[in-house]
Amino acid sequence: MKNHFITDNFLLQSKFAEELYHDYAAKQPIIDYHCHLPPDQIAADHVFENLTQVWINGDHYKWRAMRTVGINEKYITGNAGDAEKFQAWAETVPQTLRNPLYHWTHLELKRYFDIDLLLNKKTAQEIYQEASTRLNSAAYSCQKLIQNMNVEVVCTTEDPTDTLEHHRKLAKSGYGVHISTSFRPDKALLISHDGYKSYLRKLEKASGLEINSFKTLCDALAKRVDYFHENGCRLSDHGLSYVPYTEASDTEIESIFTKKEKEEQLTPVEIEKYQTALLLFLGEQYHAKGWVQQFHLGALRNNNSRMLHKLGPDTGWDSMGDYPQAYTLSRFLDALDSKDKLAKTILYNLNPSDNEVLAAMIGNFNDGTIKGKMQFGSGWWFLDQKDGITKQLNALSNMGLLSCFIGMLTDSRSFLSYPRHEYFRRILCNLLGEEIEKGELPNDVELIGNMVMDICYGNAKKYFDFQHNSLDN
Repeated sequence: MKNHFITDNFLLQSKFAEELYHDYAAKQPIIDYHCHLPPDQIAADHVFENLTQVWINGDHYKWRAMRTVGINEKYITGNAGDAEKFQAWAETVPQTLRNPLYHWTHLELKRYFDIDLLLNKKTAQEIYQEASTRLNSAAYSCQKLIQNMNVEVVCTTEDPTDTLEHHRKLAKSGYGVHISTSFRPDKALLISHDGYKSYLRKLEKASGLEINSFKTLCDALAKRVDYFHENGCRLSDHGLSYVPYTEASDTEIESIFTKKEKEEQLTPVEIEKYQTALLLFLGEQYHAKGWVQQFHLGALRNNNSRMLHKLGPDTGWDSMGDYPQAYTLSRFLDALDSKDKLAKTILYNLNPSDNEVLAAMIGNFNDGTIKGKMQFGSGWWFLDQKDGITKQLNALSNMGLLSCFIGMLTDSRSFLSYPRHEYFRRILCNLLGEEIEKGELPNDVELIGNMVMDICYGNAKKYFDFQHNSLDN
């Protein structure tokens, strides 16, 4: 069957939406300021052998859907062949109707491979062979897959101990897309975890500093912030259930560090005090460097202990949590702002019940120094679908200023995810076009179109200032 629903005007339900998308949104470059693409594959300009390797391996969205319809794990993360895994996915796709996977699947086939068939059991072999044949050519290498989607900037996500060797190689390669990174020190915060002491030894090696106190831990992290900055990093990222805030003296924090070194049990309050102190220290570092700090809040991770033990983390067993967000987040941001050391900040929620909480929170700390200094981040993970995106846009519009929004990101591990920016842009333009048609917005397509261009590209371009991020060493 021909894929007739992915037309030029897919998701665009008025002439105004069509004009906004085609004349203002579609041609804007992509700044993908948060993702999990593997930089080693970009640097090596890796060529995938087949469609399964680039499209199904590592994609926990697809894995969850396949498990739901009763596919055996052998054909998901197991030892089945790539062709068998693709067949299992193809047979799953018709059952994903109304899930964003159905839209993403056919957008990606269309945009990357010009395949205009609906994926199902009958078309699986034809699609697999055609896409895999193309992928085997240099024209479909990792670098080309990014570049051909009009991507200008990509920010991957790295631990402070990372050497950034692949980013350094790319910076010197002349590749036309700026590949940057985000500094993600989550492991340095996880003092309650069994592997914390071994992580500190790894951080010692990376920093060249002995870590025997909280102060020396901060010194080591500051040194790694310097290193990341020298190598073009301009963002940090934290994946937290919620932002903790419990004050403590320097003496208390050092005592907590010592207890961990002695392998003594820490109380929940001690853990929060430690994490608060470290987050505040890092926040001041980010401000001093002119970075943007990101907080991804609300994931309830590793729910299925049996499958976690079998397959490990990030294999599709996470969901949204229902943590309180407002009070401690406000205190944390205020503690930095009271010293005039609050960096540009992006807040993302995973639970849609927190939309208005975060959309209102950012207004407390916009101080007139920078346009859109505080950002309510785009729909993330379970919310980067039509309903979630629309609700995020509406909450931001009602509580803040949509015109200052820095737009979409992929947050993906897949090189075929860039049509998600198109998906977002179509939803944005349809929402605005519908309101023009209803008379809720003025019939001034140029006025609204300029705002669309800013949301899709211009605001992010100014916010991150990536043009100054080239290596000078």
